[in-house]
Amino acid sequence: MREAEIPVTFQPHGRTVFVLDGSTLLETAAQAGITLNTPCGGRGTCGKCKVRVMRNADVPCDAEQTTLDASELAEGYRLACQTHVCAATTVDIPDTSVLASAFQILADARDAVTDVADAALRKVLVELPKPDRFDELPDVNRLERALEPFTLDLELLRELPEKLRVGDFYGTAVFADGHLIDFEQGDTRNECYAVAMDIGTTTLAGVLLDLTTGHERASVARMNPQTRFGDDVISRIQLVRQDATGLQSLRAAILDEVNEMIAELAATEDIPLSRIYEAVFAGNTTMQQIFAGIDPSALGESPFPPATGHGLAVRASELRLDIHARGSAYLFPVIGGFVGGDTVAGILATSLPESAGPTLLVDIGTNGEIVVYHDGRMLAASTAAGPAFEGARIMHGMRATTGAIEKVVFDGDARISVIGDAPPVGLCGSALIDVIAELLRHEMLLGQGMLLGADDVPDTVPQPLRDRLIDTADGPAFILANADETSSGAPVLLTQKDIREVQLATAAIRAGILILMRRVGLDVGDIERVLIAGGFGNFIRRSNAQRIGLLPIELEHHRIQYVGNTSLAGARLAAASRHARERAETWARQVQHVDLSLDVEFNNEYVTAMFFPE
Repeated sequence: MREAEIPVTFQPHGRTVFVLDGSTLLETAAQAGITLNTPCGGRGTCGKCKVRVMRNADVPCDAEQTTLDASELAEGYRLACQTHVCAATTVDIPDTSVLASAFQILADARDAVTDVADAALRKVLVELPKPDRFDELPDVNRLERALEPFTLDLELLRELPEKLRVGDFYGTAVFADGHLIDFEQGDTRNECYAVAMDIGTTTLAGVLLDLTTGHERASVARMNPQTRFGDDVISRIQLVRQDATGLQSLRAAILDEVNEMIAELAATEDIPLSRIYEAVFAGNTTMQQIFAGIDPSALGESPFPPATGHGLAVRASELRLDIHARGSAYLFPVIGGFVGGDTVAGILATSLPESAGPTLLVDIGTNGEIVVYHDGRMLAASTAAGPAFEGARIMHGMRATTGAIEKVVFDGDARISVIGDAPPVGLCGSALIDVIAELLRHEMLLGQGMLLGADDVPDTVPQPLRDRLIDTADGPAFILANADETSSGAPVLLTQKDIREVQLATAAIRAGILILMRRVGLDVGDIERVLIAGGFGNFIRRSNAQRIGLLPIELEHHRIQYVGNTSLAGARLAAASRHARERAETWARQVQHVDLSLDVEFNNEYVTAMFFPE
């Protein structure tokens, strides 16, 4: 049942979202792409998610009265984790409450600022004395005299005499790590950009970073067009192994999409592509090798060795990227065959090796990457979770965009929240978790994953919920939105097959978590922090993720923290900082890679984890 949703506007970001009555401001902010700092796990004890409700502020709860002082409460300050939306409102978010202040990461990081003090790219304005009979220095030496010694390619050397003279020996020298890549007419110091991208198996995300200020200027997200060749990396590796043109086809598909994304980022800010000098990419090992045109066939058979573990720094032209002709590209170092640059980027973004106590980083995507840190050790593994949480293999699954059901609550009937306050089209990963958790709580879904029929559910199930259970040609299904509510005129369903896909995904992740913790001698209760990363990590409800077994049910809620798209965040840091790249390279080599396929206990854990926890 789709209800009228309430508009909430967040300032200074200027974003408005529509949510169900009773939604917390914390999850509402996440829907707006704003990750708030909640080190206490949303218990209302740390005060880090403090916001100012400009109108229609809820009555302060006990936690708010304890954590905030009377003057703050009088001015409308509330805790986002404790305050519920009850009417249209505007919320002002202090910079100190944004997660970027603590982790330097953000799902939509336009609101974060990255330190660009040691960026590899720098621009220097120079005005040179013109050559004359008393000053016959060669052009390069003349530049070095005004600046410092540098290197340059023959290609630029061929162009430099004309560039200097057209600009009357006045212009901006562009350096990349001491290497001159251009001499531009006039003062272009304020036009210095890089792009950072997360190249995921199912989705792609990119941002335009201003290297003069550290601010992000634009963002873009798209589906990975390689999904038409197969929705997981195994199918794409097999294509390369079986088809002589497979690698070329896969690379052309993603390269064209990435260049279109770069063009969109540039057009959004009305800047020429020639002012983008750097591109940084983080993705799993297979995705990075395909993107670079490196045959991934060896990743399809044991022991799954990558072509290289080091980061790859090359000319952007070698990858055929549409940025500055002499711009650079960087692909993250990888840990193993199925623990790639996206995981290293996550370690970098969260500074995992600097954690104070046992910490778990879980990146929920097509491949569920898991890293455990304890007592100076880092172990990492990848599980074949499948693309269910990103919308693939689910009958009405879709990514989190306009028309996607993103939240489901059972309250006598099924209440749904739709992104963009639009008629529903399908459901995204967060709603998928919600509805399965609610079905389990109402005993409409059994622990082994069987969806019951209307006549078989307990008598305590309200009739409106019972009426949503139907039989289809493919088995039982649950109606999330009736035909007259949707934009297509067909109902949005959760099917028995969808539930099975979720079981496979959750079992793989939970079994991987348990195996890694066992390797370092930890029990679930020993974990101090669980950092949930991934494209939709901000949107899942902790209790629901635990109810379906995606996260260990024994974990206390306050230990679970959402850290957004850490793959993109790490790429962003590496685009802005040479030191960040050095840390990424060092930490990648410190991680012990665990191949779960060789662990004799994994299959047993996996089979057990297929059952939803009681």
